[in-house]
Amino acid sequence: MEDAQAGDGEAFAQLYSAYGDTVYRYVYYRVGVTSLAEDLCSDGFVHAFRRLNTFTWQSRDFGAWLVTIARNLVADHFRSSRFRREVTTGEILDSNEIERSPEDIIIESFRNSGLTDALNRLPCRMRQVTWLWALGTPTAHIAQRMCISPSTVRVHLHQARQRLAADPVLTQIARSAG
Repeated sequence: MEDAQAGDGEAFAQLYSAYGDTVYRYVYYRVGVTSLAEDLCSDGFVHAFRRLNTFTWQSRDFGAWLVTIARNLVADHFRSSRFRREVTTGEILDSNEIERSPEDIIIESFRNSGLTDALNRLPCRMRQVTWLWALGTPTAHIAQRMCISPSTVRVHLHQARQRLAADPVLTQIARSAG
């Protein structure tokens, strides 16, 4: 702390590392918008850096001083009329997202685990080719990596598609989804 008060930027960076998450969580809990919480948190640290020489050890911790600064910035934000008119682009984009229900998340998890199980039932080489392809690896790179020809890669992918399409577990999952 004394080094930071003496102007050592690295020491202040260590204070930021130690308390940044706490201050951010405090602000985010009160404002509920990620971009606004980030802005207010960074404003709080700028304010703290400028006023670092006024901090004295009393009965409270440096983190408490930072949270007090953050609390005041949040209060100022809500007191200003600006917060009622201002809508960030991030908020607009976030509002277009459809929030998934817990049921949808669980169903997707079952589908993913069913697909993983079906892939694991494929023969080893076919499974490796399919995983690499699913990860976006070009056919030529798969062939080179596995020491097989590109046409063999395509054959493995074709056979994997056929086996996955005929897999009873995946067929059942597809029926229940439709």
